[in-house]
Amino acid sequence: MQWREWSGYFAASAYADAPDIEYNAIREAAALIDVSPLYKYEVTGPDAPSFVDRVIVRDARKLQIDQVWYTCWCDEHGKVMDDGTITRLDETTYRWTAADPSLRWLRMNATGLDVQIEEVTETLAALALQGPLSRGVLEALTGQPFGDLRYFRRRASQARKIAIDVTRTGYTGDLGYELWVAADRAVDLWDAVIGAGIPYGIQPAGMLALDIARVEAGLILLEVDYTSSRHALIPEQAYSPFELGILGKLVTFDKDDFVGKRALQAEQRGGGPLRRLVGLEIEWNGLEKLYAAQDLPPVMQPTTSRSHVPLFAGRKQVGRATSTTWSPTLKKGVALASVSAAQSSVGTELSVEWTVEARRGRALAKVVETPFLNLPRKTAVSS
Repeated sequence: MQWREWSGYFAASAYADAPDIEYNAIREAAALIDVSPLYKYEVTGPDAPSFVDRVIVRDARKLQIDQVWYTCWCDEHGKVMDDGTITRLDETTYRWTAADPSLRWLRMNATGLDVQIEEVTETLAALALQGPLSRGVLEALTGQPFGDLRYFRRRASQARKIAIDVTRTGYTGDLGYELWVAADRAVDLWDAVIGAGIPYGIQPAGMLALDIARVEAGLILLEVDYTSSRHALIPEQAYSPFELGILGKLVTFDKDDFVGKRALQAEQRGGGPLRRLVGLEIEWNGLEKLYAAQDLPPVMQPTTSRSHVPLFAGRKQVGRATSTTWSPTLKKGVALASVSAAQSSVGTELSVEWTVEARRGRALAKVVETPFLNLPRKTAVSS
């Protein structure tokens, strides 16, 4: 009975006695995750390509049919409102996902264009099938080969007479697929996937296991690793894409005007933002000493901490860790962190605040490249 609220729905935090079991399924076998609470929109009409290009920071003219893009969209000040995926279903039809409700913002930016935007959150469900054996499960489910489906591509299929749309996407940093299905067939599809996956050791997985996997993959989470500009109460709570790791690499200035473009260009002319999102590895010996000082063995909780904790360079606070977890695969403590630009270079040594028995201490942490875990199978194509 472990549940949490997600966009007005109940989502399972865990199905098994411990999230380790579900995490191991993601990394060693196959896991099925209900991601239906994502906000989902269908964009159609003759001007749909122009509309998408107007809103997102990437050059939508390069998005091909049956291709999926990860992207973000900004307000007029160049601050990120949300991030999500956009799938081009045909010449003038797109499926758009978001973490926050975005219908009003999207329609506001459709002014003057022949485009229709409909929310399909409640009529379209989504199941994430993730893990090294997920392809085998999918092929057993559909009776079709999927080894040639490339990373961030889509294909329509059928699973036990249920129409599904398959994208090779996910939030785990592993080989995986997301299955898009009419909401009234979602339970049938769930049962069919579990049945097909039994020989592969499939497990249903909840949000706790997913949170560990996404941190290992260096993937950010809205309202944890950054705040939507719509919810920012002070300027420091709003982030530009260049403050959020991979999002900055997606910005394309060599395209027609898009929302926030001029503000982002001005930011770059000024030398870029004063903070950056980085990865941290936390030194184990330092943690051991903090626990030993309290006559305790070192303990790492089996879930991801979303509590922000200070980071220091010497005695000066230079940022904060936003998502911290123990990586069962890497056998390391890792964290995503927002730090000042001067401390963002790989190899920079910082210290992270760590509390043991209500006593605050500090442990050494080093800035590293993300993703922490980069699995070749995530993007590999087989015949």
